[in-house]
Amino acid sequence: MAVELCLLLLLFCGSTISEVQPIYKPPPGTLDFGFVPTKMYDTGAYHEPGPIGILFKIVHAFLYLVQPNAFPQDLIRKLAQQKFGNTQGDYQKAIYYEIGFIVSAALGLLFVLLLPLVGLCFCMCRCCDNCGGEMHQRQKKNADCQRSCFATFLFVASLIISIGVLCAYAANQHLTNQVRGAKKLVNSNFKDLKIFLNDTPTQIDYLVSQYNTTKDKALSDLNNVGPLLGSRVQEQLGKEVRPALDAALTIAGAIRETKEALENVSVSVEVLQEGTERLHTNLTDVKMHLNNTLSDAACSAAQAASTCNIIRNSLNQLNINANFSGLPGVSSELAKVNDVLKIDLSSLVQKGYAAFNDTPDLVVNQTRNILSDIKNVLESIGSNITTFTKTLPVQKVLADLTVYLTQSEAYVQDYFPLVEQYDFYRWLGCLILCCMVVLILVFYYLGLLCGTCGYDKHASPTTRGCISNTGGNFLMAGVGFSFLFSWVLMIVVVLTFITGGNVEKLVCEPFEDRTLFKVLDTPYLLNQHWRNYLSGILFKNPNINLTFEKVYSDCKENKGIYTSLHLEHLFNINEFLNISMYTEDVALKIEHIQINLSKIILLDEMGKENLLNFSSSGIEGINFAAYLTEINKSVTKVDLLSFANDLEARADQLPKGALENALKGHANSIRMIHNQQVVPLEQAMKYVKARSTLNQSIRLLKRTSSELVGKVKNVISAVNTAQLLINNNASLVIVQETKKYMDTIIGYFEQYVEWVKESIAMEVAACKPIANVIDTAVDIFLCSYITDSVNTFWFGLGGSSIFLIPAIIFAVKLSKYYRRMDTEDVYDDTENGNNGYHKEHLYGVHNPVFTSSVEQW
Repeated sequence: MAVELCLLLLLFCGSTISEVQPIYKPPPGTLDFGFVPTKMYDTGAYHEPGPIGILFKIVHAFLYLVQPNAFPQDLIRKLAQQKFGNTQGDYQKAIYYEIGFIVSAALGLLFVLLLPLVGLCFCMCRCCDNCGGEMHQRQKKNADCQRSCFATFLFVASLIISIGVLCAYAANQHLTNQVRGAKKLVNSNFKDLKIFLNDTPTQIDYLVSQYNTTKDKALSDLNNVGPLLGSRVQEQLGKEVRPALDAALTIAGAIRETKEALENVSVSVEVLQEGTERLHTNLTDVKMHLNNTLSDAACSAAQAASTCNIIRNSLNQLNINANFSGLPGVSSELAKVNDVLKIDLSSLVQKGYAAFNDTPDLVVNQTRNILSDIKNVLESIGSNITTFTKTLPVQKVLADLTVYLTQSEAYVQDYFPLVEQYDFYRWLGCLILCCMVVLILVFYYLGLLCGTCGYDKHASPTTRGCISNTGGNFLMAGVGFSFLFSWVLMIVVVLTFITGGNVEKLVCEPFEDRTLFKVLDTPYLLNQHWRNYLSGILFKNPNINLTFEKVYSDCKENKGIYTSLHLEHLFNINEFLNISMYTEDVALKIEHIQINLSKIILLDEMGKENLLNFSSSGIEGINFAAYLTEINKSVTKVDLLSFANDLEARADQLPKGALENALKGHANSIRMIHNQQVVPLEQAMKYVKARSTLNQSIRLLKRTSSELVGKVKNVISAVNTAQLLINNNASLVIVQETKKYMDTIIGYFEQYVEWVKESIAMEVAACKPIANVIDTAVDIFLCSYITDSVNTFWFGLGGSSIFLIPAIIFAVKLSKYYRRMDTEDVYDDTENGNNGYHKEHLYGVHNPVFTSSVEQW
């Protein structure tokens, strides 16, 4: 059945794999396959004993004192290989290891042998009126102290015995309770095993179904071959193409800007020329009239001559400073640029952009037939996986295992009442043993109670009361039952001690630290011809390194059965999941993709000629310095207001008369010219805008014309280079990007395969229930339920049995102080040879009541 289980799990893996497809560290992204459906197992293979666990720990500590030696791996291996005793040292090692148990058992056996013998001798001795059998008590001064000490010691011993018997009873009851509750734990384990078997096909089906996720993603990418492959090709070519087209488009924009700038220059110059020419005319008239005035005879007078000369010498300042009429025109350059603009270069460049942006559509149109073939391949792969999965006898093996499991469960259920019945017999037997001790304790406690309560210190030994005498009799009854029961108790203690202690040391402790597995994994241990027993049983190949410890550890971590049992030796999923067997056809189809981009024209010859014409438009020959010089000049050579004020001030220096008034009239005329013509030229929006526009346009033209011929040549060269790349070298880019595209598609298969492998290793048929069964059988049932309870039982019962010895001694001693004596010591005033008291046969007082009671006892 173990082989069938392995084959089943192996087939699980196979079916899983056939459905599987790959995981990949994806360029596009990781596929989401979801979570393998897994049900939670109910069994918690852990036992918490509760308050009695303190007793278990005390017993463990005691066993460590008895047996502190390490687990004897070598001796166990020799014993399993039937080589124990081949050397003399083996027995010595075994004795050394068991010396604690041997000494303890020897002491127990000595107890069993000697205590009944001592009891028999004690009884015979007392029958001969010795060993305290003589019903006579010597009077001593410290009698009260002795009685109190004996009573105290007996009470303490009884308390210790009581604690021991309570521990034994608690352990006995704990074991029974656990056996009664074990059925639930057993059912839980069977339920988990059924989940383990029933969920495995569902998990396999889920793994198979997730191939559709891979296929759908691959089909999605194939349907989007244009945006994916085409865009990748376009992106790579765009590194050369887009900068070239952008540069050409920049030149097209520069042509339009140049035209606008030339037009602005022409218009602005005309506006400024108009304003400055009118100002020039008015200033010329004023200057002529001033000359005429200064030619008057009044200026020849001695008082006015110098002033007139000064005014005459300053007349040449009345003139315009910025002369826009002398600037060269730009009409010829503007005409050439207009000729260039007759061809829409921007439109030609946009056509190149459009042609290049159609790359994804070209890819779609040219790969339509190949992509159809790839889709058919993907569909066939899915069909092959499904077909292969159906050929695996998973359901048959699962059905067989389920039947076997059901039969096992029925067997356990049928025999569990029998187990409970035998446990009841065991519980009853242990209870009887506890009752034996309790009976002894009852006599001791009654004896202490009656003796203490009925004792009268004023009464003589022969006149003690009935209650006190009864207490003494109870104590002696306890002593008698102690001799009767103690050896039986010790036999049980020794047997359970040897058995339970060795099970704890040789099974439970090595199982907890997994040393036991290391012993089981010893080569050639269980089969002298097999190096590894487990792999020999499962795979008929003992050379495979499959160990009990590794299988248990993997199942404890809830790994998949495929990984735990190394089922790759029966069915290697890596060979079945070889990615090439699924992707070879897909790769071949993708490699045959051929894309022709030679129809893409970035910029035709007309556009290139247009660029050359712009470079020869002559804008670089414009005298930009002359324009900028005139723009930066002031309107007039002198401030007309200052000139008018100065003129008026000099007129005031002349004698009153016509000359003075004429000069003041000319000053007012100059002020009027300033206000009506100069100020508008400096502040009016029309002229300010014209001057600003002229300044900006000239500077724009200067920048544009800078190395214009070289810039145009570079643009044409870049366009030619990009066109050459598309025509001649695009195939290399297409091959590279096609390979990346293929890797993306194949990556989905790789992701699927890796996901399936990981799921099979960690999630599919997770074997936690197997580890739980082992833990339940060994750690919980054998060790926690049975061994700990048995060890605690003998620990409590053994302690009680041992303390029966001092209890017997103290009870015998104490009973002498409680029982009614036949004779007592009689004192007189005369010293004699009997040290102040007389023997019974000389002076004893006979007590017929007590004598009759003793004879009856």
